Amino acid sequence: MSGSDNADDDIQKLREQRKAEIMNEIGKKRNPGVTVVDELNFRAFISENRFSVLDVWAEWCGPCLRVAPVIEEFSNEFSGKIAFGKCNVDENQNIAASFAISAIPTLLFFSEGKLINRVTGAYPKEALEKQIRSTFPGI
Repeated sequence: MSGSDNADDDIQKLREQRKAEIMNEIGKKRNPGVTVVDELNFRAFISENRFSVLDVWAEWCGPCLRVAPVIEEFSNEFSGKIAFGKCNVDENQNIAASFAISAIPTLLFFSEGKLINRVTGAYPKEALEKQIRSTFPGI
């Protein structure tokens, strides 16, 4: 085997590795299970889903960024039972004002369009799951 064959193999391995990294990043950016909620679709989101949880967050909020992947996991775990959404507080101040949100992250829990619970703060996944299960018994 010549030196150029080894170099070609190395280049091919690097290409495949980079492709896998890019596909992984694309997958992280997609967010198929979590709905982006804004002032235009908010009412539809809470009324068209029997049970829903809305994560009110901001890009500059460190604790919000820690909660986001947990919400994504929940959207998969509770798929078909609870709808999960995320609402950027900076872009949707009317929603934040209507629920008197003064700290983030705040999770709003809705049943048939009515607010039934809220949690403010970045809690561990286990604590948030306990809140979800106690808010929506039987899920």
